[in-house]
Amino acid sequence: MQRKWRVSLIVVAGVFMSSLDLFIVNIAFPAIGKHFGGASISSLSWVLSAYAIVFAALLVPAGRWADAFGRKRAFLLGLGVFVVASAACAAAPSVGVLIAARVVQALGGALMLPTSLGLMLPEFEAAERHVAIGLWAAAGGIAAAAGPPLGGLLVKADWRWVFLVNLPIGLTALGFGLRTLTEHREQDAGRPDLLGAGMLISAVGGLVVAIVKGQEWGWSSPRVIVLLGITTILLPLLWRRSERHETPVVEPSMLRVRRFGLAVGASILFFAGFGAMLLGGVLFLTGVWHEDVLTAGLMLFPGPAAATAFSIPSARLGARVGYRLPGVVGSLLFAAGSVWYIARTGDRPQFLSEYLPGGILTGAGVGLVIPTLTGAGASSLSPQRFATGAAVLTMGRQIGAALGVALLVAVLGSGGSTASDFHSTWLITVICGLLTCAALAAIGPAAPARAGAPARSPATGEPALASLAKEPA
Repeated sequence: MQRKWRVSLIVVAGVFMSSLDLFIVNIAFPAIGKHFGGASISSLSWVLSAYAIVFAALLVPAGRWADAFGRKRAFLLGLGVFVVASAACAAAPSVGVLIAARVVQALGGALMLPTSLGLMLPEFEAAERHVAIGLWAAAGGIAAAAGPPLGGLLVKADWRWVFLVNLPIGLTALGFGLRTLTEHREQDAGRPDLLGAGMLISAVGGLVVAIVKGQEWGWSSPRVIVLLGITTILLPLLWRRSERHETPVVEPSMLRVRRFGLAVGASILFFAGFGAMLLGGVLFLTGVWHEDVLTAGLMLFPGPAAATAFSIPSARLGARVGYRLPGVVGSLLFAAGSVWYIARTGDRPQFLSEYLPGGILTGAGVGLVIPTLTGAGASSLSPQRFATGAAVLTMGRQIGAALGVALLVAVLGSGGSTASDFHSTWLITVICGLLTCAALAAIGPAAPARAGAPARSPATGEPALASLAKEPA
């Protein structure tokens, strides 16, 4: 096998593993809660939210560290950390330990993702790099489609297998990676802003806790007010720090580019709805229709499959006619799927007539919107900023997902046993879909790439991940 394909398999294995983890952990939620003595949804929600928040905040700093100390080293370290943390998740004796292990998993994922494409692209000639990018992106789509049924099958044996499945994949990739991958590093990479990352974790984490615990503690309780106050204070301080730091967590200059700022905002909104929809679907099928996890996973499969099928046509359409049209249509389909759930689902299982049409609608919407968000964001930046823009968009996705799960928990409360309970939660997806539609409509028609570059020289202050877009030396 040619070296470029060996490298690709190793890198794609890491990307596939981290993407698969999102979907199979969702399907394991009911089993995890039952195992830990009926743990509340608000406690279990941190199994998802802690990972998303920490991953989002560490993504850019981890990329900067990888640029300075070596992408091979960072990728293999991240892969090793992810595997060890997966074993710790499987062995967790309590929800608290499980959440802590998920935080460590997020650290591993943050080291893997920004380095993966940077290791893969130099192995391909310039004319072939679209193939490498396609393989890299396809790993996430395949994981999304395979996640629900595979997760249901694994949970059928034991919920711990949703984490243990990472071990053979990760260890195999680690063994081949040590022998195959070549080191790449940047001589002038800036130092990562770890304090800024900590501020982002604290700000978003405080907001999520306030949303999740608002009903239980009281929205006017001192604890909720303090948490909201922390978020209100830290976000402006982070913005001010980012304007002055040489290599900030988020670059204000990029967010000031109108189209890019709207794309990031739309990503947060859309993935808030997406995160609520993923977890809400699992809880509805297992808690209201009382389906076993394998059946629930198979019922969820058409949605990710439709998303995968629509993603490639969406990317082509966006490149041809602009990103507003597929984005607006996709957002409306995404919202329409949840409107269908609200109007048609009842307490008695009727998969073909009640659930399947909504799943296909929301899946088609996801497939149309996600490439649109990436394309709209990238098209507003100069080519040397594409990879940095992708990192910021990914950060927005993770923050949105954490907020969406928090909103679901807040709306669901102690309910979740009847269809009417979930009709309220599906309003989250409807609202997020409509707001995403408005943001993407405001982006306007396709425009030439804009610089969006900072005033400082890219040679001395270039953000992490920007090197992924460069030609290799």
